[in-house]
Amino acid sequence: MNIEEFRDYCLSFPGVTEGLPFGDDTLVYKVMGKIFAITGVDDFEFINLKCDPDRAVILREQHEEIKPGWHMNKAHWNSVYPDGMLDDEMIQELITHSYELIVESLTKKKKEELKALK
Repeated sequence: MNIEEFRDYCLSFPGVTEGLPFGDDTLVYKVMGKIFAITGVDDFEFINLKCDPDRAVILREQHEEIKPGWHMNKAHWNSVYPDGMLDDEMIQELITHSYELIVESLTKKKKEELKALK
C-alpha cells in the first residue's frame, strides 16, 4: 500500500476529514472530529491506528510489522509498517477496525450526525 491508496481508503469512510493539525509533516484522519489514523506525509514509514487492546497484543505477536503505537497510548494504538510484508487487505482491515472503534466511542448525537452522512 502506498500513501495515495492509504489516503483514498481512509477518505472512503463517511464523516472522515483529512488534516495536518500537528504540522505539515503529519497527516491525520478523523471521523466526526476524533482521530483514527496518523501517518507521515513525506515518509510513509508507518501508520498509527487505534486497536482493541487484546487484539493489539496478538497482532504484535503475529506480525513483526505491527508494533506498539509510536508516541501513542501503547495499549490502544499500533504502528503498522506498510512496507510490503503485510498485504493491502490486512492493512485495510486494520484501518477499518480503527475507524469502527472510534465510531463506537462517539456520542449518540455524533453517531446520529454520522448516520445522516451515509
